[in-house]
Amino acid sequence: MCDCGSSKTPGVGPFASGRALVEFVLNAHGGSVAVSTLPNGGLEHCCQGCGASFVLETFVQRCPACGGVHAVSPPRANDPDAIQYAGSDFTLPQST
Repeated sequence: MCDCGSSKTPGVGPFASGRALVEFVLNAHGGSVAVSTLPNGGLEHCCQGCGASFVLETFVQRCPACGGVHAVSPPRANDPDAIQYAGSDFTLPQST
């Protein structure tokens, strides 16, 4: 069993914020979580970079308007308030 849901280190893991959460989800289970579809058709969200509305459909996704990277962790996948923004200078790895 993995310990990705553990909270052994404050500010790390599925309840981290900002870039730390985005990086955690990107790396969870070898990257497979990042591209997995969110339950219930996704979460309505306003980009924390440009303010455009979009539906977060996977655990890590770019804003279609500005490319800002957002993520939500699996334990909070039904909570739009849990969506985190990596910051305007964050770019996804080429393979994502």
